[in-house]
Amino acid sequence: MNYQTLTKKLRRLGCEFVRYGSGSHEIWWNPKRNRFTAIPFHGSKDFKVGTLRAILRKLDITPDELSKV
Repeated sequence: MNYQTLTKKLRRLGCEFVRYGSGSHEIWWNPKRNRFTAIPFHGSKDFKVGTLRAILRKLDITPDELSKV
């Protein structure tokens, strides 16, 4: 899954872009669960599985929730 696909799905789940972080990262917020995380911007490259899992864990979103959107 690449950056564009992930952020589109996160928006559908109610997550919001907050601000730009250091380097090529963005800070996102899940208001339903009051959780923040940094998401790296890699253009069209796919995220590694561990990176994607860490993003979802920090936002308190399960892979099943993400796949249903």
